[in-house]
Amino acid sequence: MHPTVAGVLLGLSTPTRALIGGRSFRGLLRDVVSHLEGDRKAYLPDDPHAVLMQVAEGARATVPPLERLETGLHPWVAFGIMPLFALANAGVHSDASELLHPVEVAVVAGLVVGKPVGILLPSWVFVRAGVARLPGGVSWLAMVGGGLLGGIGFTMALFIAGLALDASLLDPAKIGILIGSVIAGVAGFAFLYAVLPPPGTGPLAREPGAAGEESR
Repeated sequence: MHPTVAGVLLGLSTPTRALIGGRSFRGLLRDVVSHLEGDRKAYLPDDPHAVLMQVAEGARATVPPLERLETGLHPWVAFGIMPLFALANAGVHSDASELLHPVEVAVVAGLVVGKPVGILLPSWVFVRAGVARLPGGVSWLAMVGGGLLGGIGFTMALFIAGLALDASLLDPAKIGILIGSVIAGVAGFAFLYAVLPPPGTGPLAREPGAAGEESR
């Protein structure tokens, strides 16, 4: 099995739901406060340090394992693994005669057209079927912009190109990835800038005076 496939399988098998719900954790906190104030709970140890350790473990269990794993690995991936991968794989020999190479055109089309379609079409099907729903404050126009931005590919696109293509086709594929990513990024930004309201005026904006009330 390829290590990437093994990583994908491990990612898919990582739980996305918290082991302890918020209501249960709030109940634990109430019991802990009562326990420390003298109303001893049978299931809590007498040692205050051990009680606080149980609270720490309960707080940890309220965060889904996938989110904890993502948060813990993010600095290593963002500042170590991805830069090293980019430096090792992004080198490309550019030749003007290859600017319209079929592989390059296909990669650009896959990123600029295929990725948005692959993101939006299943999303629309699942929402229409009632299996999923859009997040609060997210419209289909925002989803279109997100789909366009999904065409930005670099590390994974380079990795897949290296697996799928031989050496003679790898350089055109890399050029296509770079060109397609730039087009997708510009198109997604321009679309979202045109259709979304300015920051602070959308449906998730705070009501006037809410910040002051919250601080009070």
